[in-house]
Amino acid sequence: MIHVQYFARYRETLGIGGEQLAWQAGLANLDSLREHLLARGGVWAVLAEQNLMCARNQELCGLDTELADGDEVAFFPTVTGG
Repeated sequence: MIHVQYFARYRETLGIGGEQLAWQAGLANLDSLREHLLARGGVWAVLAEQNLMCARNQELCGLDTELADGDEVAFFPTVTGG
């Protein structure tokens, strides 16, 4: 099982704060997970942003980070401020 959390604008756009996905061998890294979610179409296109940030097991990481069954993944937009 992969535990996926969505934060800030992504949570608002998708209308959910998180979900659990069954583990699949094809989910080798965060980018493959993101592609899996993007394939849903519609509002899920928000995850195609180039400035998307992500974390695996509460540590910031890149989209090339490998996934394993039981991981927690978070997607959130870049934080800006003044």
